[in-house]
Amino acid sequence: MSSLKWYISALFIIGVFFTGFAQDDAVEFNASVSKSKLGINERLRIDFTMNQDGDNFTPPDFDGFRVIMGPNQSVSHQWINGKKSFSKSYSYVLSPLKKGKFNIRQATVEIDGNTYKTLPVAVEVTEAVSDPNAPPSANDVAEEKLHLVAEVSDSNPYLNEAISVEYKLYISPDINIYDFIPVDNPTYNNFWSQNIEVKRLKAENGLYQGKQYRYVVLKQVVLYPQRSGKLEIEPLTLEVKVEVPTNRRNIFGERVYTQTHVKVATDKRTIRVKPLPEEGKPENFSGAVGKFDFDVILSKSDLRANESLTAKITVNGEGNLKLFELPSLTLPSSLEVYEPEFSESIRTRLSGMKGRVTESYTIVPQYRGKYPVPEVEFSYFDPETEEYKVLKSASTMINVFDGPSSGSDPNTDVNSGVVKQPVAMVGDQFRFLKLNANLVPKAQKEFLGTLRFYLLYFGPLLLIPLAIIIGKRKRERALDVEGNRVRKANRLARKYLSEARKNLDDGDRFYEALERALHNYLKAKLHLVTSDMSKERIRVLLEEHGAGEEEIKGFVALLSSCELARYTPVTAGGMKVDYDKAAEVIAVLDKHLG
Repeated sequence: MSSLKWYISALFIIGVFFTGFAQDDAVEFNASVSKSKLGINERLRIDFTMNQDGDNFTPPDFDGFRVIMGPNQSVSHQWINGKKSFSKSYSYVLSPLKKGKFNIRQATVEIDGNTYKTLPVAVEVTEAVSDPNAPPSANDVAEEKLHLVAEVSDSNPYLNEAISVEYKLYISPDINIYDFIPVDNPTYNNFWSQNIEVKRLKAENGLYQGKQYRYVVLKQVVLYPQRSGKLEIEPLTLEVKVEVPTNRRNIFGERVYTQTHVKVATDKRTIRVKPLPEEGKPENFSGAVGKFDFDVILSKSDLRANESLTAKITVNGEGNLKLFELPSLTLPSSLEVYEPEFSESIRTRLSGMKGRVTESYTIVPQYRGKYPVPEVEFSYFDPETEEYKVLKSASTMINVFDGPSSGSDPNTDVNSGVVKQPVAMVGDQFRFLKLNANLVPKAQKEFLGTLRFYLLYFGPLLLIPLAIIIGKRKRERALDVEGNRVRKANRLARKYLSEARKNLDDGDRFYEALERALHNYLKAKLHLVTSDMSKERIRVLLEEHGAGEEEIKGFVALLSSCELARYTPVTAGGMKVDYDKAAEVIAVLDKHLG
């Protein structure tokens, strides 16, 4: 029997030994109050609790309160499932001396040679309550255990610098919430705002005023201040449905909860916005704030006349991408430039906007030559380094290697974007006022019985034989099919070649007009576009329409003569021969294409 007692005692001692080692060694030293909001005629209890025994406990000075009782010391040892727990606390009962918001400062204690401190505790003292000994109502408990906070990433940003606002609802573990409704949403006056969708509400653990809470992020918004100075963020107000524990229990011993509605709101936040510095501000600064890269990209640099290319001005990075203008592209006036197309690819996160903005210019050169694309500057303000930065694109050259010559003055400044031309006098658009008009009074004459009267009276009768003769000739011509075809072809040739005939004294203009006449003729007859105007394509189409080999060779030869004339000297006789040949070829081809 004695051996059995010894065996049980040994097991107990071993269990105590190992349990002592299994005890959690993490030291906890916390301060808790009976309520965080009380009337000036109420009392407050504060407990300083540690999970390991300590010495040299030093309480705070309790500024704003009078100590009514304390310190009262209590020690607790517990064994739960073979695990030992220890708790030691110092308690005080305080009476507030005045109304206001107070912070009960840190208490200290020494445990195993190390000094530990509690976190400060915030307490608000209000006006006297009617019954200081009455238990708090469900609304009082909910207001004390529920807090809506607006956390601002930066309260002193620069103008147009991104700041974020997170709205968090802190919930004490003692209560439960099951619904909330927004009552008053902030309008963010003087801010450019962008909401960030909170896809799923997720409860997390955190500290609020030194106490453990659960919190949920309800709303996130990114703001860009549009004015310097003091700007206010209006409060967000919610109506929350809360379950608050009572002092009653059901038949199973579980605490009974009661439901109530309470309104919570954030504090009004003041943002002090700094203006952008004037020192060092570039002249072309358009309001970009952040960190950016900049470039001007050409789709191609070598092309023919009447072909198109695209020039893209691109800014990418992180900052206020939607709140500034891109620099414009300056090009020579001899290039045909269309209005730019704007595009953006931007995503907004809690840190701000990030992505790319682009303006695309479509450019069509009309004449051959080399056209410079000057460098383009883009400036922005970097709030981290607090200085302006200027980015420049590389200057490039557009080479148009095939096309008509512009014939402009070689001394023209193509970089200026303006080509100076003399004013041409067309017709009578600039006439001086006549000072001597030599006006003649209008005479009143009798019309009846005059020569004009008889001509107008008998003239229509005389036109009847003339009309008969003209009608007979038209009928005879209508019956002449071959003659009509020849006349029609000659009119068509004169129509398309009229401009070329006017420029027989200028080789460049003559062949340019001749080539345009031949192309326009094919466009009208074969319904072609400019991109199909190759010699091989023309040959195939003419063969399909039944044109003879000689006619096709003649037409292609004329096109070759027009191209060759740009680079070789020409004579007046050669131009006359090519003109007559073109008229003949058009007249012959029209028989097959008509």
